[in-house]
Amino acid sequence: MRDLPPVNLSIIIVNWNSKDYVRQCLESIARHRPAANFEVIVADNASFDGCDKMLESAFPAAVFLQAGKNLGFAGANNLGARHAKGPNLLFLNPDTEFLGNSIDPLLQRLAALPNAGAVGCKLLHPDRSLQTSCVQSFPTVINQALDSEFLRRRFPRSPLWGMAALHSDEITPSEVEAISGAAILIKRDVFVAVGGFSESYFMYGEDLDLCFKVRRAGYRVYHVPETSIVHYGGGSTKTSAGNFSNVMMRESVHRFLRAHRGVLSASLYRATMAATALLRMALILPLLLVRRNGVVQRGKTALRKWTAILRWSCGLESWVNTRE
Repeated sequence: MRDLPPVNLSIIIVNWNSKDYVRQCLESIARHRPAANFEVIVADNASFDGCDKMLESAFPAAVFLQAGKNLGFAGANNLGARHAKGPNLLFLNPDTEFLGNSIDPLLQRLAALPNAGAVGCKLLHPDRSLQTSCVQSFPTVINQALDSEFLRRRFPRSPLWGMAALHSDEITPSEVEAISGAAILIKRDVFVAVGGFSESYFMYGEDLDLCFKVRRAGYRVYHVPETSIVHYGGGSTKTSAGNFSNVMMRESVHRFLRAHRGVLSASLYRATMAATALLRMALILPLLLVRRNGVVQRGKTALRKWTAILRWSCGLESWVNTRE
């Protein structure tokens, strides 16, 4: 019997109530199968949504790992990494879809780019427009205070956002601060050397933290624009109640700043978010007086969002502290 070639790549996907997205993602990989020998590992975060049965039926070669409790994005990815055989790890969101063979070009770039530790590709919205979150800067009090869609569009090349690589005329890899956790290809030895994903983050921020540690260890992070995948976004969190995501995003930034910039920066960030929330609420309240249903509804949604952020800033969202 001929020996099978060694696994060169481990694709790790975390499932949380996203069985249909997992199927779609794996079907797209099968349509655009890479030349590299790979394995697929799916870690289920205690959703028990039948993903194991789906994989057994449609993708029997995939490795399924069942977590007894929700380990969070970081914990479940670390679980998958511990079972991986490949020297390269592709951490992939379930709500992604390949339009072509993006894996082989990413592997080639990871191997060839100077001192590369991790690489990421372009992410596209379902309508095929660019998803600017595929490249990011590390959070600071200043860029978080000024963060707004208006300023990002007005000054897209500003170092505040770290998105200059997305607006380059050159279709060549660029060194960046951070890439999106929706699709991160990283060398296994680098991932192990930096301690994997930090499990102090339950949701959001894990990708920024990982990229920070990779760069701190002396490696480089690259954006590879010559290849792309579709990222539907929110596939596992669309059913989350209330403003869970809005609060967890701020909590993750706070934890990042506390870990890498110090307690003072983290405290300044919390105070800045409180001031920002009060300002936004003051601007939103007049909209509720407009007698147009669409405007009023958007105003109410925004008001709920910034009320939740204000409560978090004041330490009133006590449930956040249970997500350790």
